[in-house]
Amino acid sequence: MEARLLIKAIGFIFTMVVGIPGNVFILLKFTFIKITLKKFISANTILMVLALSNLLVVFSRVIPQALHAIGVEDLLDDTKCKLVLFTYRVSRAMSICITSFLSCHQCVLVAPITRYWTYLKEKLSKNVSLIMILILGMNILLYPSTILYGKAKSNDTSPYSLHLVYCDADFSTYMSFLFNGLVSVIREIIFVGLMTLSSSYMVSILYQHGKIVKHIRSSDRDQRTSVEYRASRAVILLVTLYVILYGMDNSMWIYTLSLSTVSPEINDTRILLAASYAALSPVVIIATNPKLHRKTKNLWKKKINEVQKGGIKNISFVSSIS
Repeated sequence: MEARLLIKAIGFIFTMVVGIPGNVFILLKFTFIKITLKKFISANTILMVLALSNLLVVFSRVIPQALHAIGVEDLLDDTKCKLVLFTYRVSRAMSICITSFLSCHQCVLVAPITRYWTYLKEKLSKNVSLIMILILGMNILLYPSTILYGKAKSNDTSPYSLHLVYCDADFSTYMSFLFNGLVSVIREIIFVGLMTLSSSYMVSILYQHGKIVKHIRSSDRDQRTSVEYRASRAVILLVTLYVILYGMDNSMWIYTLSLSTVSPEINDTRILLAASYAALSPVVIIATNPKLHRKTKNLWKKKINEVQKGGIKNISFVSSIS
């Protein structure tokens, strides 16, 4: 195996090894918390959707790249290519949009209590699921090209093609090719701009909060630090990770525009950067979310205590759990 293919295989396999267990853990743990405690804040629902989107990115983009790097050829036919391309485009778009929505949601939660912000807090908390459904619908409608133009890789390609490992997206005209690229760029600029603005606002709020409590004794300071401020720091870290990876990816893309031919190394690096967020974001989420650190046994005990306080004393499976 060539050195380039070996490095490529290691990079994408590492992304799989980190991304799949991390995102699955978030989905299963939050599902367990929702079933057992029945107390589920809207931010955790957003994180579940983000984990699912990232997991689909790994399945539709990273796994094919890893298989191709180790020598697996002709894996997908035309129908499977359409499905894989559509899944990747929509799930990556959802990952971007949901991260932006998470940042805006947290920004509203920590905003000062004024008439305007209070109204926005109430409306946002009641319509989180609806907003995410609308975002999904938007991204599905923006990517009919993957169904129309996706096909298995072949030597017969149009001048306006996107080559994606096992698949090609052959656009019939330059205008359709240009429109497809502009849709992605404009959407990403809008949502990256939103997450940057909301995160910057949160940073200013946290800075002001830090100035207020800096003269308070450390024991009191810990008590006054709310869940919202800790969550805000976690969201800011998540957004920072995305912006860094997004910036590196697009910097390389701008650089390739000055080249007559793009080397496979640069192309592979760009793809890896684009997929890295799907693998690294669950690490940030797990490290910064206290609910994901709680032991499952403790959650079961808490649930049993709540049931017993409600008047149900005889639960036959308590002994098997404790």
